[in-house]
Amino acid sequence: MRRIAFALLACCSVAVAEERRSGLLDMRPEAQAMQRDDSMNPGMLWVLDGEALWGHKPNPAAQSCADCHGDAASSMRGVAARYPAFDAVQGAAIDLAGRIIQCRETRQGGAPLAREGQELLALTSFVAHQSRGLPIAPPNDAGMRAARAQGQSIYITRLGQLDLSCAQCHDDHAGGRLAGSVIPQGHPTGYPIYRLEWQRVGSLQRRLRGCMVGVRAEPFAYGSAEFIAIEAYLMERARGMEVETPAIRP
Repeated sequence: MRRIAFALLACCSVAVAEERRSGLLDMRPEAQAMQRDDSMNPGMLWVLDGEALWGHKPNPAAQSCADCHGDAASSMRGVAARYPAFDAVQGAAIDLAGRIIQCRETRQGGAPLAREGQELLALTSFVAHQSRGLPIAPPNDAGMRAARAQGQSIYITRLGQLDLSCAQCHDDHAGGRLAGSVIPQGHPTGYPIYRLEWQRVGSLQRRLRGCMVGVRAEPFAYGSAEFIAIEAYLMERARGMEVETPAIRP
């Protein structure tokens, strides 16, 4: 299997990134234009669905998101740029989707929102969209240090039958090509993201699962501490880069 891994990397033209760059810049001009024009960006459909859900009450006795937080354009501005964050009640890091699930269960009641479900993706897209254009600014509190360290450890660890790490592709070979596609630096600037491959919006954890399956590793479960740790590390790695949600990628 190691021979396969080396063969895969050998087919990539090696390009060491001299500076951080969004995956937006690795796409064709037509795809870049699609992301930049909200009337053409299909991810905006999820944002609009999320806007409708923001003011929706799952039952007459429940509260809507707007009842607690008011106008999302002001109350949610900058929120996505700070997640994952440390949750003192759980004593662990929590991602933005997890926080929305938590709010739904404690404030609104009803069935929990499913990871990768339409409602959660729509609400997460809507909330994250309020931070578009702002710099990613992960919290510096001590509670996040362990999560970031765990995420960095996973990022540099070789996984699966192909014996590859995230760092080998997205650090060592960023800018090269694999199967005809440019290898991006792997910055999480636009999630939830619309991928042309998926023909729908998906979370960063869905993308990470895809990478793990690609190297023939057993993927972590959605919402797991491992995935949240990787998210925390990637957000620190992308500190200062602009939030793009909803971004478009191939």
